[in-house]
Amino acid sequence: MERRGNAAVTRTRYPARVKYSWKLLRAGEFRLDGGSMFGLISRVVWSRSVPTDELGRITVQHNCLLLEGGGRLILIEAGTGDKLDSKSRSIFALTDRTVETALHEADCPASSIHAAITTHLHFDHSGGLTRPARPGESSDWHGPASGMAGARPDHGVKLTFPNARVYTQRREWGDALANRSVMTRTYFADHLEPLRELLVLVDSPRPFATGFTPDRQQMPITTAAMRTTELPGLPGIGVFLAPGHTWGQQAVIFTDTRDRRIVFTPDVIPTAAHVGQAYSLAYDVEPYTSCITRHWFLREASENNWLLVLDHEPGNPCHRVQANDKGWFDLIPDSP
Repeated sequence: MERRGNAAVTRTRYPARVKYSWKLLRAGEFRLDGGSMFGLISRVVWSRSVPTDELGRITVQHNCLLLEGGGRLILIEAGTGDKLDSKSRSIFALTDRTVETALHEADCPASSIHAAITTHLHFDHSGGLTRPARPGESSDWHGPASGMAGARPDHGVKLTFPNARVYTQRREWGDALANRSVMTRTYFADHLEPLRELLVLVDSPRPFATGFTPDRQQMPITTAAMRTTELPGLPGIGVFLAPGHTWGQQAVIFTDTRDRRIVFTPDVIPTAAHVGQAYSLAYDVEPYTSCITRHWFLREASENNWLLVLDHEPGNPCHRVQANDKGWFDLIPDSP
């Protein structure tokens, strides 16, 4: 038993029947507006450690993981992919590199992926699940083309991983279809509609009851372990909600072959520079919720010795979490 808030709770075990080897995949560098990435934090503060280009953009990365275990190959995250038009690509300084590039370098055909897990369905996390149909190919779906620069002609797309089931939260899928986001262009039909027949929708418990507003320092009554959902058909891989950036954002947790607890960390802590409690993104649907989530997430990571893999960190994305003497937490770089 342990104390959590004013209640005693029983710590439960994370799913760990299968252990996974894993490889970090770099699916392409890109750039995002620095002010948007640090929200209300002044540029005078964050720019001391995070450089910008001449347009005020910071460099980030599409980090993905390739897992192997139990006779399965599993992909966590898919990056932006290559469906955006040239003007949209220039906004984010997107390179030609995609998750397919990284898989090719790992000698892993896209057709061999059994499952794809996405933390949420924004274009820079799920866009790579589909790709433009190539000459001589019949499309899996035909319709409006994605882009940030206005309407484009309809086009045909293919499933990048035709043999993979796609795992996301049911709440995230509903919000994506309804385009419930502070960004007008981040959920796109050609990223979403082709996935309908492949989806496995998950309903993980929320950290706090719907409609309840926690105090700034308040911890959930239940632990992340108690709120973790093992994914159907993927023994040993679990997900738990980490809301704030989106309502249905999820983190992914598994045990690797070195007995380390790996947590693929979504946009609650996108880079190592986002460790502060108030470091929420302007892109977050609920910045206050992100602050609350960041607190319990870091505390759980520290107490349980998680190895975090940060989704957008351009340097080393692997970190442990250590409580410091200021009442907060530090990220300690570790090896993949």
